[in-house]
Amino acid sequence: MNVYDFDGTIYHGETSRDFFFFCLKRYPKVKRYIPKILFYGLAYWLRFIGRTKFKQKFYTFLQGVSNVDYAVERFWKRKEEKIHKWYLEKKQPTDVIISASPEFMLRPIANTLGVERVMGTKIDKHTGYLYGDNCHGEEKVRRFRELYPDANIEEFYSDMYSDTPLAKIADKAYLVKGEKLKDWDERYFED
Repeated sequence: MNVYDFDGTIYHGETSRDFFFFCLKRYPKVKRYIPKILFYGLAYWLRFIGRTKFKQKFYTFLQGVSNVDYAVERFWKRKEEKIHKWYLEKKQPTDVIISASPEFMLRPIANTLGVERVMGTKIDKHTGYLYGDNCHGEEKVRRFRELYPDANIEEFYSDMYSDTPLAKIADKAYLVKGEKLKDWDERYFED
């Protein structure tokens, strides 16, 4: 099986950021969450809080979206064109997408792409509450092994070296930069 990160890998951009701005333009109540997002964004940047706590605060903006499912559907109708061509040519039904983006946001586009297996950060789409850890780094490996304990990753694709834990357990790993793929830099495999 082949495993793919989503943001910056399959999708040209960052899903959560793009969805926030999409909602900000369409749902006026989202504006009230900007001060909180900026405050916790600065706290995260200064390393006072971790990534999971920041995301917990960031996703509270979902409380200002009247119908999240409808918003996600509209979002993907506009943003589907940002799926990289290389992936559209390579995709297979056995692919696994694993991302730090919210799972509820990834499922609709994965269905459109014909990919059944999707793992993302588990977030309550009405409150922004995170269930468990952010699906990032080592957490991706833990979640993958939980669902597919004996599976072999033939190829792994990501745009970030923070995904080295998954790259290490793949037969072959590729770093994605736009439409270009290159072999994973093995220096990151050294402990």
